[in-house]
Amino acid sequence: QVQLVESGGGLVQPGGSLRLSCAASGSIFRFYVMAWYRQAPGKQRELVANITNGATTNYVDSVKGRFTISANNAKNTVYLQMSSLKPEDTAVYYCKLGLAVAYWGQGIPVTVSS
Repeated sequence: QVQLVESGGGLVQPGGSLRLSCAASGSIFRFYVMAWYRQAPGKQRELVANITNGATTNYVDSVKGRFTISANNAKNTVYLQMSSLKPEDTAVYYCKLGLAVAYWGQGIPVTVSS
């Protein structure tokens, strides 16, 4: 069993930046896919970004060029660097490790508002 703890969320003004962290209780090296999802109020959860095999990244079109996903195996942590934030980025963000057998974090709110 792997426990995931997200941090780094909060309130930020439009155009600002945040870095989300997802710290795992064990090694993340074995996970082929690591991802960030988000769920806005009244909407379905959507994939924001993922990293596969520790190298290949993929982003939903709405965040391309603004968000960057990365992983630090030594720290067992996955990051989501978010820049040029927009009000429509407001959501609860979740990290997910694994695919067929997956582990989810508890979610962390991000609010983009002036």
